[in-house]
Amino acid sequence: MKRIRVIPVLLLQNGGLVKTVKFKKPNYIGDPINAVKIFNEKEVDELIFLDIEATKLGKEPDYNKIDEIASECFMPLGYGGGIRNLEQVKRIIGIGVEKVILNSSAVSNPKLIGEIAKIYGNQCSVVSIDVKKDMFGKHICYTTSGKNKVKQKIIDFVKFAENEGAGEIIITSIDREGTFKGYDIDLIKKVSENVNIPVVANGGASKVEDFTDAILNGGASAVSAGSLFVYKSANRGVLINYPSPQELKELVFKKIS
Repeated sequence: MKRIRVIPVLLLQNGGLVKTVKFKKPNYIGDPINAVKIFNEKEVDELIFLDIEATKLGKEPDYNKIDEIASECFMPLGYGGGIRNLEQVKRIIGIGVEKVILNSSAVSNPKLIGEIAKIYGNQCSVVSIDVKKDMFGKHICYTTSGKNKVKQKIIDFVKFAENEGAGEIIITSIDREGTFKGYDIDLIKKVSENVNIPVVANGGASKVEDFTDAILNGGASAVSAGSLFVYKSANRGVLINYPSPQELKELVFKKIS
């Protein structure tokens, strides 16, 4: 039976846990530490925290909050937001974070991808790529929480990130993020077919069965989600949750084997 990673992606804003829809209208969810404690109990594969305002506001990563999260987190932890240079990366890794996630700096300072890989290993250097469709249905890459358009075409961008030393790519559909409409399978497939490193599908998951779709039809190596793990339904009542091992086994792992 094949097993894949199923990863909650949690968003930080001003130290609090929030959730957005299409990268807009952040809704306060609660204290990130409480969420980490619940995910510890549920034995999730790994956690990703993204600070959605650090880069946009030109702020340093909130090292105290990252330290607080890492101290409580029993599983591998990835962090992204406000990272611009190697000194910041060293400090974040020193806190106990296993993966550093680059988005804006993958464009503004691409050599950082390789510098991280060279010192800490490729698995530590992760590039997060946010994508939405233009009026013609073409996938366009963005950085800085969907604010800035990337000139490179998506295939060129993912190949470039891989060649620079990225060990993994997180591909997020801005159009699907927080909507419960399912993953953008065409987008995931387009990326997966053009790189040899793991691709993590993100944005739009509405149910556990969507994970299977992203793996079998999109070619993703792992799946992540936000709303699905912080809301109890599309009505958005807050409930930190994660599928049981049996649910994952029956609905995902057995079907992708």
